[in-house]
Parts: sequence; C-alpha cells; structure tokens
Amino acid sequence: MKLITAALVLASSCAPVMDEQSMQNAILSVEFIAVSPPTPQCHASTIVEVEGELLVAWFGGTHEGADDVGIWLSRKSGAGWSLPMRVADGAGEDGQVYPSWNPVLHQSRSGPLMLFYKAGPNPRAWWGMLTTSSDRGQTWSAPVRLPLNIIGPVKNKPLEFEDGEILCPSSTEHDGWQVWLERTRDLGVTWERSGPFNDPAEIEAIQPSILRKGMDTLLAVGRTRQDRMFVMQSADRGLHWSKMKLLDFWCANSGIDGITLKDGRMLVVYNHSQNSPADWSVGREMLNIAVSRDGVEWKRAAVLEREADQEFSYPAVIQTRDGMVHVTYTWKRQRIRHVVLDPQSLQETAFTGWDWE
Repeated sequence: MKLITAALVLASSCAPVMDEQSMQNAILSVEFIAVSPPTPQCHASTIVEVEGELLVAWFGGTHEGADDVGIWLSRKSGAGWSLPMRVADGAGEDGQVYPSWNPVLHQSRSGPLMLFYKAGPNPRAWWGMLTTSSDRGQTWSAPVRLPLNIIGPVKNKPLEFEDGEILCPSSTEHDGWQVWLERTRDLGVTWERSGPFNDPAEIEAIQPSILRKGMDTLLAVGRTRQDRMFVMQSADRGLHWSKMKLLDFWCANSGIDGITLKDGRMLVVYNHSQNSPADWSVGREMLNIAVSRDGVEWKRAAVLEREADQEFSYPAVIQTRDGMVHVTYTWKRQRIRHVVLDPQSLQETAFTGWDWE
C-alpha cells in the first residue's frame, strides 16, 4: 500500500503536476525510524542491508557537538524497527569523552559488518574509528582508532570491489575543504590514502559519494561551498581522477548521497537550493532526487520534502536486493525518516533553469 504524507506533498501551487505525480508514483512508504527518539537531536544517518534486514545508524544526543552525542542503531525486520540502541561513543584514549559524528555502515563481502564513525571535538580535529559485528549488528567489537590521517568514509558508504578492496570516500576540513580517498585491502587493518583531489581556492569540497559507472570507471559527486554539486571521474578504480567540476544546478552546502541503480542510471539525493552566506543551515528546506544516465546530464525525478524554514538533510541511499531504493535522512534534527521508492516509477524531467520548477 502506498503511503503519502502531507509533509511530502509539494507546497508550491505553481510546481509542475509531473513532479507531484512522479512523487506519488515512486514513493511506496514513509516512516520514522523511532516513534519516540532516544535523544533530543539526531543527525547523519547511514543505512545498509544485511541478510534481508535493514540496519540504520545515526548520531544523537543533546545537540550536534555535545559530549553526550553517541552512535545509535536500529534494525528493521518483520516486526518493524527495533528500539534504538547506543552502540558507540566518543570515549578517547586520554579518558575524555568527545562527541561522535557521521556513522557509516558497510557489510563487507566476506567479512564482518563494519561501522565507521568519527570522534573528536569538531570536524577539523576529529579522528576515524571502526567497530565490527559478526552477528548482524547485535553485538559489536571494541572500537579501534584508525591510523593517523585516516578518517574512513567521512559520510557516505564505501565501494567494495569484487576482489575485496574497499574504497572509502573521505575529506578533511582543517586545511580548507579537501576531498581524499582511502582504501583498504584487509578490512581496515592497513590503509592507503590518495589526494587531495581539489584546490580549495577553486572549489571547496567535502563528503564525496562514489558511484560506479563500469568495471573500473567511477564517478564522484559531493558537497561544496559553491552551492553546486561537484563531479569528477576516474577510469582506473579511483587511482587518478579528472579535474573537479561543478554541475549546472543548485545544491546547498549540505551532505548528499548517491548510488548507481541496477539498470545503470545514477541517482543522487540532495537539497536543490542555495545557502545564505550568513547561515549555512538555510537551504535545507527541500530534499530532492535527480537521475542521470551518464553523470553529465541530470534530470529532476522527485521531491521528498519541502517545508519553509525547516531542515531535511544528510541523506543516505541504497538499493536493496528486491530493486527498491531506500533513503534515510535527518528530519528537522528531531528524527530519522525512512522512505522507500520504486525507481522504475520515477518520471524524469529536464531542468528548465536553476530553480526546481
């Protein structure tokens, strides 16, 4: 049964009918992960499919950056979403407790379920952490700190190749916004780092998402301070990349995520708007989906949220074995929302200008 909530209906009376129809055709269900959230605020969700179950993690606490912020996890089975449980925190080696940030779940091909996250006082001084589970997220190993200068996937899921090599999209903020890639061939024991792949004087970019275009051909897209999404391409599994460019449509200074669908199309979830120079949080009132067949020309596909002066941000997206697309995202900093879409029902329409309409 299709469920369309009032919050997802386009508020603008001048919006094209096709956008609303696309949304109604594609969206199959909308729900909150936790009816009663365990913390006052939450943010930065991640989602993975493990043996037919969905697992979602996020960071939550009093507010972003507070020392009580930890990593929470919930699973969905036949009985619905489980009560969230706290699975990690920012306890440092010095005995001090720091905030936790940006969890990323990844089910390795031949190893454990991996949970990457960050700990530290802020994104300019945090460090990477890793914990693993061999029982589908029921229990977790003692967290280990990643090697110096290795952050792990900074927001979005890694890409694992057929030979087991895991490519992690990463970035740093302490010396200008810069995009990096990190790879491990032994499930996080040893690492290699490459980059940076941008000059912050030209494009300030972080939080890449990696989309696979072919056997060795990759596309990376992500967040910038230029109110547009960046794009770059690699033909050798991410060893070398084309010069970073900006796509020709608005993308607010906020996290995005993307996937390559089973039919070959590429899909990104993002905020189609501009930020205010005085307030980075302005511009997150609409959450959108765009689709491309080549990574160059993108088309509008759906609007997930639109409400003035509210925040819908930091999406995570996967396609499950049944072909459905699952998106989780921050809903007003209060909850994590989960949306299921049928990608075959997305009605793609060309951008006619910079605005969504």
